[in-house]
Amino acid sequence: MTEHEYHRDELVADCRLRAATDLFTHSWDPVVLAALRTGPRRRRELRAAVGGISDKVLTDTLRRLLATGLVDRRAHAEAPPRVEYGLTGLGRSLVEGPMAALGRWAVEHGDELLDAQGPDVPA
Repeated sequence: MTEHEYHRDELVADCRLRAATDLFTHSWDPVVLAALRTGPRRRRELRAAVGGISDKVLTDTLRRLLATGLVDRRAHAEAPPRVEYGLTGLGRSLVEGPMAALGRWAVEHGDELLDAQGPDVPA
């Protein structure tokens, strides 16, 4: 087995890589994570910051992000009850690391990417 074949097989079998790339399979996940970059937000603040997201999709997205350990939910004992969502340390490392790098790449190469996809691909 060559070194290339070893590394290829290792990546195919490595569930860490799949788990990391799965974080971007739902289009709203990175958007909600980016909206939480500035700090914890209440649900209505988050929905307003994201814009265009339905209540159901926001609920599904928050559940998914909570389950992956990227976001936490903090309920404050006050009247009326207040719940905030914020990034965990893991979520912050994703937002400030790979997502920031991807954002820089998109700003630098986004026009080229859209041009290469042609006019029939929706923006």
